[in-house]
Amino acid sequence: MGHWLFSRAVCFRAPYFGTIAPRFTLLEARRCEAVIRDRRGVHNHIGTVHAIALCNLAELVAGVMTEASLPKGMRWIPKGMTVQYLKKAVGSQRGVATPAAEIVAADAGYELPVNVDVFDAGGERVFNAVVAMWLSPKRS
Repeated sequence: MGHWLFSRAVCFRAPYFGTIAPRFTLLEARRCEAVIRDRRGVHNHIGTVHAIALCNLAELVAGVMTEASLPKGMRWIPKGMTVQYLKKAVGSQRGVATPAAEIVAADAGYELPVNVDVFDAGGERVFNAVVAMWLSPKRS
């Protein structure tokens, strides 16, 4: 129940992510992966996975990866996101987040780009996002 329980705990902390019912499959420093199942709740009017469901998946894995990789004394918040829809997203989708730069402790805030690729069940990349994370020292 580890993956399921961790996924539920994350969605309890940030309830909106529960709308895509994610299941985390991998979490380590500098990498996070989660899957959303093919279900009606994530579909658009043409039966494919909705663009915003893919954006939610991207922000989720980027945020959890950043949290797991942060040096002590740092905090983060998403600042922006650019996305590319590469092909129709059909079926279950797997989001993979990796940082585009080193994550370091700093005395001042800085922007960290996090790359997120989303793959369909056949392993084809259907979506890409770069989530701009703002990292800064925690307040004393």
